[in-house]
Amino acid sequence: MVYISEQEPFFVTQNYTSRDIYKQLYSEIMSLQRKPGAVLRENALCEEFGVSRTPIRSVLQELRIAGLIEVTPYKSTHVTRLDFDTISQQIYLRVAVETAVLLDFCALCTPEQMEQLQARNNALRRLVAQPDPVPEAFYHLDSCLHEYWFTATGKDQLWKLIQTNQNSYSRFRMLDLVEARNFEEIVREHDDLLQAIADKDADRVRAVCSKHLYGGVTRLGQELPTKFADYFVPGTRWPDPARKKDTASQS
Repeated sequence: MVYISEQEPFFVTQNYTSRDIYKQLYSEIMSLQRKPGAVLRENALCEEFGVSRTPIRSVLQELRIAGLIEVTPYKSTHVTRLDFDTISQQIYLRVAVETAVLLDFCALCTPEQMEQLQARNNALRRLVAQPDPVPEAFYHLDSCLHEYWFTATGKDQLWKLIQTNQNSYSRFRMLDLVEARNFEEIVREHDDLLQAIADKDADRVRAVCSKHLYGGVTRLGQELPTKFADYFVPGTRWPDPARKKDTASQS
């Protein structure tokens, strides 16, 4: 409800459409405001949005199709837990594709394009300098930076493709930003990557790209199977920390 008069208390109820409700719940799930495993109750949602069960059920069906919620008939509806195996494979795919695109970009990038990339990373740097950086804003600016070399090499459709069906990986990235909050490290990794691009150092580009995209796994580390275990599907097989450490040291 919104208070709209200073003279007389007059309130109006916001009219939510099904699309409004879907967008809000989608945003809340993707930003981890509604955490993996959190229960969604029809009655509570009806009260929250001031609508009947019909639009709520329609929205829940859409979220289920999108893979963001799981519905157990006559029992419960909850936000889908993260699948670390799926996330690992999505990172593997992202590293392979983005490394190839970056190497193409190295071959054609101009000083003007490097200035554009520096400007985008500086936008992240300014955000990080604020007292309490908003993770969603950082996520958006970070994506804009990565999107640049896809667009510059004519791979914009490939960028859209790897964004599709990556809800688990996107939420994992948000978990890294919300919990680890090591924004400065991410900006420094961008600095290293941009320097490697400017130097046209293919080996360095490969190493830094891999380190950067696996950064969330490294930063969250041993908190994944402990502090955040409930966010992931039961029976998750976690990476061997010793093997991961050896791999990181080699890069």
